[in-house]
Amino acid sequence: MSTRQRGFASMDREKQRQIARKGGMAAHEKGTAHEWTSEEARLAGRKGGEASHGGGRRRRQPS
Repeated sequence: MSTRQRGFASMDREKQRQIARKGGMAAHEKGTAHEWTSEEARLAGRKGGEASHGGGRRRRQPS
């Protein structure tokens, strides 16, 4: 199997951005786009921080 990039991954960054932007705009026009509330954003940031920075250290499991 070849290791060269295909499809979306092989496009230059600007073309990827243009395509993604069209999708986002279409979703907003259709009314199906997700808009984050400040609470959702806070929880998502916390979850990501725990996953990437070892947040499990604070919650020790009994031996």
